[in-house]
Amino acid sequence: MTARTLTLRGDTYPLVLPSIRDPRLHVAAVIITIHVLGQVTLGFRVTVPQILAAILTCAVMEIALTFRSAKAFVWPASAMLTGSGVALILRLVGQPPNDPWGTDGWYVFAVVAGLSLATKYVIKFRGTHIFNPSNIGLVVAFLVLGMTRVEPLDFWWGPLDLGLLLAYAVILGGGLAITRRLHLLPMAAVFWVTLAAGLGLLAGSGHCMTANWAFAPVCGFDYWRVIVTSPEVLIFLFFMITDPKTIPGGQVGRVMFAFLVGISCALLMAPQTDEWWTKVALLSGLVLVCALRPLLDRVVPAPKSEADNLRTFALAPGLAGAALAVGTLLLVGAGIVLAGSPARGTVVRETTATLDGVPVQVDPETLPAITVSDDVVSFDHDLDGPGMQAVLVTLAENLEFENEALQRRDPSILTAIGHGDRLDEMEARVAAANLGEPVVLTHYLFDAIDVSLLVPFGQQTGLSLGLAGTGTKVEETYDASGQVTDRVESPFDQTFAMRRATGDRWLLVGVLPPAP
Repeated sequence: MTARTLTLRGDTYPLVLPSIRDPRLHVAAVIITIHVLGQVTLGFRVTVPQILAAILTCAVMEIALTFRSAKAFVWPASAMLTGSGVALILRLVGQPPNDPWGTDGWYVFAVVAGLSLATKYVIKFRGTHIFNPSNIGLVVAFLVLGMTRVEPLDFWWGPLDLGLLLAYAVILGGGLAITRRLHLLPMAAVFWVTLAAGLGLLAGSGHCMTANWAFAPVCGFDYWRVIVTSPEVLIFLFFMITDPKTIPGGQVGRVMFAFLVGISCALLMAPQTDEWWTKVALLSGLVLVCALRPLLDRVVPAPKSEADNLRTFALAPGLAGAALAVGTLLLVGAGIVLAGSPARGTVVRETTATLDGVPVQVDPETLPAITVSDDVVSFDHDLDGPGMQAVLVTLAENLEFENEALQRRDPSILTAIGHGDRLDEMEARVAAANLGEPVVLTHYLFDAIDVSLLVPFGQQTGLSLGLAGTGTKVEETYDASGQVTDRVESPFDQTFAMRRATGDRWLLVGVLPPAP
């Protein structure tokens, strides 16, 4: 720090400015660079006013609190890191994209950031704070406000383009340089290896989660790869779990701390079936181990003592201790797999058996050409040309399968072609038909189809394709005896939402009115 003075109303106060060698400035440079890339090329759904609200709230609070205790104006480096960390991870549900100067919900960022910083002064043990302020503040905000109001930053930031490559370069380059300088690189590596091993067990057991950026459940190797290479996880390990104020002071203690955080994160992530809870579980693992750190400090060697050596600590237990360690690891691994049982068995790949006896055929020649938006093609290059034509054929088949389910009063057909809101709607219609109510079958003749991406809606916790169709529909009403009582032909303008919600087949998950 560089000491100067500041005179206000005739009184002189020390003015403490940051040094260029302060590691906190280097961390801030990395985080701010990611914020800039997020606004310019990565499409982050956070606005500049929201970011500034979080950072300035923490800065003002820290300056005021420091002045009150020390009668000096001190550059709020740590506080601004707390604010920028909150703004990097926190997202408002429904925040529109491409709105960098929007002010909606700025106060949420200010309140969450302010309360995060307050934990540094309120929750202390032996004169120092226990929790990483932004970490505990975010976890509490997500748990209190819930998934209908806020969400964490996605694990997956987008296709591997120039912008994402730059983000990786900044995070990895800055993170490696800073943790190496602070002698925290072994700690970061132990956390990553432990988390990767735990999630590898989950992936190998068939673990799945739904995600806002995926058309289908993310399972197996894809689940493992997305999380362990996620820029969000790299930020977590380089700049959150390595906070020098909230970790043990010795080499052994830090490595054990990182190992326990990795295990805790994997155990908490194991039962989660969607990305929202998986991300909150990751953040919660650090909160849990920080709370237990006073106990950890009692069992690890004192910092800078003779025993505080990683090699000595690893070799000290001998053969019996090694056997106990291996047994403990096997037990923990089994616990992770067992904890992940709720997230397995939710993916249904085989739907053809249910549909084999249902006579539905669609002639692709009767379907129109498709206009596909750039966001769909950039998201998945296979969803263009023949790939998208196949999706349209599946949509037309699904609509006719719905008619067959109504005619046969057979809800088992619906589970093979529908999901979420649409499945609930059609099951209710079949149930009504079984009670003797009239049945309305709808046949669609498409004139045009425009395809875009749909953000999650209703029960959908993942990305959908929106096939906006126009054309003519024919509605036929049948009475309980199966006789046609009415037939109406009319134009339609609707968006058909499709997802691979339970596996490989594209399912109809919603029929929405045209966008206003």
